[in-house]
Amino acid sequence: MRKNDPPAPSSAGELRINVQQQQQERRPRRRRGGGGEANGNGGDFTLFKRWLAWLVPCFVAANILIFGVTMYANNCPKNSGSCVARFLGRFSFQPLKENPLLGPSSKTLEKMGALEVAKVVQGHQAWRLITCIWLHAGVFHLLANMLSLLFIGIRLEQEFGFVRIGMLYTISGFGGSLLSALFIQSNISVGASGALFGLLGSMLSELITNWTIYANKLAALLTLLFIIVLNLALGLLPHVDNFAHIGGFISGFLLGFIFLIRPQFGWVNQRRVPGGYIPSSVKSKHKTYQYVLWVISLLFLITGYTVGLVMLLRGIDANKYCSWCRYMSCIPSSKWNCHSGQMYCQSSQTGDQLSMTCMANGKSGVYILSDNSTSTLKNLCYKLCT
Repeated sequence: MRKNDPPAPSSAGELRINVQQQQQERRPRRRRGGGGEANGNGGDFTLFKRWLAWLVPCFVAANILIFGVTMYANNCPKNSGSCVARFLGRFSFQPLKENPLLGPSSKTLEKMGALEVAKVVQGHQAWRLITCIWLHAGVFHLLANMLSLLFIGIRLEQEFGFVRIGMLYTISGFGGSLLSALFIQSNISVGASGALFGLLGSMLSELITNWTIYANKLAALLTLLFIIVLNLALGLLPHVDNFAHIGGFISGFLLGFIFLIRPQFGWVNQRRVPGGYIPSSVKSKHKTYQYVLWVISLLFLITGYTVGLVMLLRGIDANKYCSWCRYMSCIPSSKWNCHSGQMYCQSSQTGDQLSMTCMANGKSGVYILSDNSTSTLKNLCYKLCT
């Protein structure tokens, strides 16, 4: 950390006056930008340590690499009759009718670790709650999430370091997957959106818990709330897992009170006084309300995760206890349908020919199957019903 130190005073009394003047001048000028830098007495000083952001770019690289591996495993030319961008060979995309996001098939995503409640509950594959965070449904899905991660994550990592942001990202992603699994039990789910909303939630709680050290508080709060509400509103569109967004946001909001707590402004200033002289008595590193929020958030987080995991592993469908919650992920419209519950299909098979009818919309289809596994039948039913 660097700062421009003032000339040494000639007496302790002069030191006390100088420091008090610096505190009065610096405090109103505290701003978030620049990793915690503020100006006082015509010079710059670093209030908090500025970290080198390397973990977030590594997360982005890992997501891109995993998407490449997923497309390689998908091998559209071998497994599908028609592919998009066939010149890419086995990296070509599934037909747009099957995946408009330019990506792999749902069957491939399932094999790579997508979140599927049946496999978590019946197959004891709880690891899917984590692996699904690193998978993406297509190029557009990947680009949107990675650009958001770079925009939000790098700034947070510069301010708080890779350990706290790495833990916040991972735990929030897990929380998003957990809430998604409790409410969406018929479809598979992939994407880093839950973790990204966790970062947004942590920004809000960080602003609240460190309220006293910020200038332009109201403007920052209103801007952040607008961004959060807008992104959650977009999650009301069909085929978007808004429960993962909400779960990630709530997790990140609580984790922000735990991981992103700042010391008092006066406590930081008095530790920076030349010669070690403390001109004022700021005994506590943190304010009382910061400790209270820390304890409450930790209790809510532990309780919520414990109850959620118990419900999930017992195979409980949370929609049975909240009939209106389905509207938090998709609002029905004349332009689209919302299939929030289980999708049922009636099927009959003769040899390798399968006839299937979706009971929700009456659509029928005839398929030639070489694989009549449960996952294949579920995928066909999902396509018919959506």
